[in-house]
Amino acid sequence: MDELLEKKKYDRTYVEIDLEAIKHNIRCEREKVGDKVKIMAIIKANAYGHGDIEVAEALKDEVDAYGVAIIEEALKLRKAGVTKMILILGHTGKIWYDDLIKNDISQAVYSYEMAKILSEEAMRLGKKAKIHIKVDTGMGRIGFQPVKDNIEVIYAISRLPGIEIEGIFTHFARADEVSTEWTKEPFEKFQIFRHELQKRGVEIPLAHVANSASILRLPSTYLDMVRSGITTYGLFPSDEVKKNVPLRPALSWKTEVVHVKTVHAGTSISYGGTFTAERESVIATIPVGYADGVKRDLSGKGRVLVRGCYAPIVGRICMDQFMINVTDIPEVKVGDTVTLIGQDGSRRISVEEVADLAHSFNYEYICSITERVPRRYI
Repeated sequence: MDELLEKKKYDRTYVEIDLEAIKHNIRCEREKVGDKVKIMAIIKANAYGHGDIEVAEALKDEVDAYGVAIIEEALKLRKAGVTKMILILGHTGKIWYDDLIKNDISQAVYSYEMAKILSEEAMRLGKKAKIHIKVDTGMGRIGFQPVKDNIEVIYAISRLPGIEIEGIFTHFARADEVSTEWTKEPFEKFQIFRHELQKRGVEIPLAHVANSASILRLPSTYLDMVRSGITTYGLFPSDEVKKNVPLRPALSWKTEVVHVKTVHAGTSISYGGTFTAERESVIATIPVGYADGVKRDLSGKGRVLVRGCYAPIVGRICMDQFMINVTDIPEVKVGDTVTLIGQDGSRRISVEEVADLAHSFNYEYICSITERVPRRYI
C-alpha cells in the first residue's frame, strides 16, 4: 500500500492484530491435543473481529478446518482461495443449498427434511452434499436430541443419495464453569448416541465436541477433532477456566488525542452533564465512540492509556467521540497515542477489563468492534 494511503487508513484509529500470536495460540493447543487430533479454527463473525481471511491465511499450515456461522462467511473464504474444510455450524436456508454444494461447504444438519432437500439438490447438480450431524446434548439450540427414534432418522439420512455424512458433533453449554461435572453427562450422552449409530451401521469419520474450554482441561473429549474458538485469539473462555496455557492476546486497539483543553471547576462534560470538573482540569478528546464499538456503558468508569498512564473516561461516550481526564498526566498533546485495549509501557488494559465494566464479556466485546475501525496486521 502507498505510504500516504497507509497513513490515511490508520490515522483516526485502528485495531492491531498480531498474527504470530494467533499461530502461537494454535500451537499451544496442538501441544495439548497431539498430532493425531484435527483442529478446526472457528473464524465466524469475521474471526471474532480479527479478520477471517487474514486469520485463515495465517493458519493454513496450522489447522485442518475452519468453522463459521453463516454461508456468507463460508463463501467469502472460498472466494479468497481457502480450500480446506469449511463447516457452517448454524442454519442455512434452502435457497442457498446450491451454493453450499457447488463450493464444497459442509453443513450442520439437524432434521431429516433438511437432509432430504440437500440430497435432492446434490443429485440435481451431480455432486455430493457434505454434512455434519448436529446433536443437542443440552444447549437447547439446533440439533437432534440423542434419543432412540433419532437413530433411525439419522440412519435414513445416511441412505439418502448424494449425501456424505462427514462428521457428527455437539456443543457443550457449560464447559467453561468451575466444575467439569456439567460436561460429563452431555459427553456421555453423545458417546452413547454415537455408539448406537455405529451399531445401526452408520459410520461417521469425524466426531468433534471439544470447544475452547474443553481443549484446555478435558482431554477425554478431544475425539477426532477439536474446535478452537476464543482461545485462537489468546483469550480464555471464562474466569473459571484456569489459565494454564500461555496464550497471547492477539488484539490491541489504538487511537489518538485530537484535542486538549483546560476547563474551569464546575464545567460539565458531554451529554447530560454527568461529569462536572471539581477543579481546574485538562480534558482530552478521543475520536472514537460507540459507533466504533466503545461501549456506552464505559461512560464515567472506563479508562484508557496515554503516555503509559491510566486516564479515566469522563462524561458520556458519544457516537463518534469521548473525553478523558488527563489533568494528572504531564504534557499530553494532540497526536499522542491512546490505547483502548492493549499495552503501553508497563501498564495494560485487557479485553476482560473493558468488557466487565461494560456489563459485557470478552467474546461480545471483540465482536462488537465495528467495520469502521480498520484492522492492521503485524
